[in-house]
Amino acid sequence: MADAGFTIERLKKRAEFLACAKAPSCARGAVVVQARARDDKPVVRAGFTATKRIGGAVERNRAKRRMREAARLLLPQFARSGFDYVFIARGGAIGRPWERLLDDVKSALIRLAAERDSRAPEVLPSAASSSKDD
Repeated sequence: MADAGFTIERLKKRAEFLACAKAPSCARGAVVVQARARDDKPVVRAGFTATKRIGGAVERNRAKRRMREAARLLLPQFARSGFDYVFIARGGAIGRPWERLLDDVKSALIRLAAERDSRAPEVLPSAASSSKDD
């Protein structure tokens, strides 16, 4: 994690999870990943959740443990500094083969980064057209 140039902290408060719920999300296989940009310090924060539809407490905890480990391996490579990420377990998170779960998380993180990058150029042309009108 030290190679990434930022530290990874945990989201723990309900308000932090609710703020991420309003942010863009990407569902891939057995996981949904939400990413929210922040303007404060260069830290990546990650939160993990599983609803009761996943199963009992044992199953939910197992799903969250698997997502935590996937995030620990992949966030240093694919996360952006200053973002909050929430990982939500879906139905197959427990029984999904480990490599496929890693692929799900990786593709969701890449997709969110691509969406974020594609939105940035949209702001530039509108700003340029408004400056022509002045």
